[in-house]
Amino acid sequence: MCLYYNYFMDSKDLIKQAENELRFQFEHIEEIRDINQEKVLEAFFDNKVAPEHFYTVSGYGHDDLGREVLDRVFAQVFKAEKALVRIHFASGTHTLACALFGNLKSGDKLLSVAGTPYDTMQEVIGTMGDEETKRASLIGNGVLYEEVPLINNTDVDFAAIEKMVDETTTMVLIQRSKGYSTRKSLTIEVIEKICKIVKSKNPDCICFVDNCYGEFVDSREPLEVGADLIGGSLIKNPGGGLVEAGGYIAGKSIYVERSANRLTAPGIGLEGGAMFNQHRLIFQGLFMAPSVVCDAVKGAVLAAKIFDKIGYESYPKFYEKRTDIIQNITFGKPELLEQFCRTIQSLSPINAYVTPIPEYIPGYEDKVIMAGGTFIEGSTIELSADGPMREPYVAYMQGGLTYSHVKIALKKFLDQIQR
Repeated sequence: MCLYYNYFMDSKDLIKQAENELRFQFEHIEEIRDINQEKVLEAFFDNKVAPEHFYTVSGYGHDDLGREVLDRVFAQVFKAEKALVRIHFASGTHTLACALFGNLKSGDKLLSVAGTPYDTMQEVIGTMGDEETKRASLIGNGVLYEEVPLINNTDVDFAAIEKMVDETTTMVLIQRSKGYSTRKSLTIEVIEKICKIVKSKNPDCICFVDNCYGEFVDSREPLEVGADLIGGSLIKNPGGGLVEAGGYIAGKSIYVERSANRLTAPGIGLEGGAMFNQHRLIFQGLFMAPSVVCDAVKGAVLAAKIFDKIGYESYPKFYEKRTDIIQNITFGKPELLEQFCRTIQSLSPINAYVTPIPEYIPGYEDKVIMAGGTFIEGSTIELSADGPMREPYVAYMQGGLTYSHVKIALKKFLDQIQR
């Protein structure tokens, strides 16, 4: 399997060689970081963020100035008319579910344009799950659903999208990141092309982008290229590794307000919900996010280069354009997938002594092995790796609060497979 790896080359030297060969890629990633950092900084300036915006209120959460400014800052950063930033979102899936249920009613049609969505989203939609889960799903509530299959399970079929979108299509779901699949994650350019096709067929159709894992990886966000609505998790990219929980939804005002009515209740919408003294962390996490995402992307590119050198298939390639923080590594054998995840766990700052084992997890069809000794449970902007125990046994490595942490983990794995 290891076609190119010189077993007599020290792992440290191999990594140093890879870094030297990646200078151009790293410079480009750092340029994107600087663009996004300036964008975030300007939003803080323009909205006059001050210490009083870190204070909290209790009870119903009425007249929370910090919450209102936080919404405005996120809206400006993502080029939205309005944003909803709340710790009350339990996960990225919950965030996306609020956007879907808030904007779709019985008889409306949802079209997934990039194949089958992520495992947990299939339960929200209603194509997976037990009887009670399906009863509570979109389909269970009368929403119609269709999918546009991928070409060869990898590429978006633009011709099929043009054919399937019509006046009955209420919303298209555009999942930016690949999830547990080997398809290509969608670049901003691909998202732009999808939005143009959809709007040409039905100008009133809502283009909704699942933006998880993609924030700040590129210099533009989906709302800048034609999307109407985006959503994501605060324990992924935009939280900068500091935010303890929550999610965000941003886009056109009417769609964000409908989503807020689903999160809280009609008549409350964006106006309620105590934030439990989390304002400062969310502001600070957003400020840190461009730099943290930059280090995570550099770590992913280094991993791609290293695994290319030692003969394992990985995607994206080190020279390809990035649109999310996820690096696929195909091991072909369950033992190697488990070994890689255990290496990541053994070098995590939290629970390094724990040994991950494959297990069934709610929302997933196959057993999954997960490695992530993170400061915040489930935080995938922190270095983690996981994968379903099914062929071709792909590890999905993501995150890294610091580039050096990723480098240390890769060195340890190289040392292990040398033995």
